Amino acid sequence: MEMNDADDEEFGFSRNYFLAKELGGSAVKSHSKLSDINIVDEQELRAAVSNIEPKHEKEIKDLISSYKRLYPRWAFDLRCGLGLLMYGFGSKKTLLEDFASTSLTEYSAFVINGYLPTINIKQVLTSLAEVLWDQLKIKQRTPSKSLSKDQQPFSSRSVEDLLAFLDGSEDRTSEFLVCVIIHNIDGPGLRDSEIQQYLARVASCPNIRIVASIDHVNAPLLWDKKMVHTQFNWCWYHVPTFAPYKIEGTFFPLILAHGNTTQTAKNAVIVLQSLTPNAQGVFKILAEYQLSHSEEEGMPIDNLFATCRERFLVGSQPMLNSHLTEFKDHELVKTRRHSDGQDCLYIPLTSEALEKLLVEMTQ
Repeated sequence: MEMNDADDEEFGFSRNYFLAKELGGSAVKSHSKLSDINIVDEQELRAAVSNIEPKHEKEIKDLISSYKRLYPRWAFDLRCGLGLLMYGFGSKKTLLEDFASTSLTEYSAFVINGYLPTINIKQVLTSLAEVLWDQLKIKQRTPSKSLSKDQQPFSSRSVEDLLAFLDGSEDRTSEFLVCVIIHNIDGPGLRDSEIQQYLARVASCPNIRIVASIDHVNAPLLWDKKMVHTQFNWCWYHVPTFAPYKIEGTFFPLILAHGNTTQTAKNAVIVLQSLTPNAQGVFKILAEYQLSHSEEEGMPIDNLFATCRERFLVGSQPMLNSHLTEFKDHELVKTRRHSDGQDCLYIPLTSEALEKLLVEMTQ
């Protein structure tokens, strides 16, 4: 009897299921769209997030203090030829910068912000080579005119030439180090396999040490066995900080918000702050020209070069091209053909966003 009751109940459930599916198919469907949702402004949402009171402050402070007690050990690892890889939940930017400013003061520090959307790896290698060369001149008291490759500036060398210099064909001692701090080595601007190969070769250079952080769960898939154990020579440290990704998250739009001109200008300012003052000056000239000539298709490259040279921002066309390459890599500047056939440069922002950007740059 109980078996029959169970069968009847199962049959009734199945029948009701298919009846519901049949009725649902004939019902009037909703015409609502996802785009009809009233999404909050991104700036308002970020402001609301910033007002959230932090929790467990005492516990987090104690946790950070425990990491600071590891600074001498981390510095010893670097002197032994290891690379440091920090992982764990929370932004590690402040932690790495504090470590560099307190425990690596006897070395030169070079920072790479891997969380930026795009990164010009050649520009990074050029700047790193210049830092290393300055250290060579100081430590070995090498006169500047005794350069073996003196006639050719670093900016005009190929990536392979830069890597060869960093690897050190010259006779160098290990008395000095350049510590490269890479925030988010797994960031969007560094995830390319070729870039990771370049970074691995940099890490294996005798006078360079890498201190990096990762946040993506699949970050280790970026490297093969040789890169991990021979080139990067990672020493892994689990250092969850539970700190918000305020700076790193600036470049990623919030899911429940839409962007606006204020946020777009703010993102551009953060990118520009990572560039040299001369590069910022070049960008400012282009922005001011675009605002005062809004009816034109852009600023001719020759005009930009002439103006920048008058203000002593660049000394040659290749120097200007280097800045423009940096802008294009970060999608700050684009090129289009003028009606007379001349290439013109323009900033892909509205006039309102450009005005906000110039205000932010002057603050």
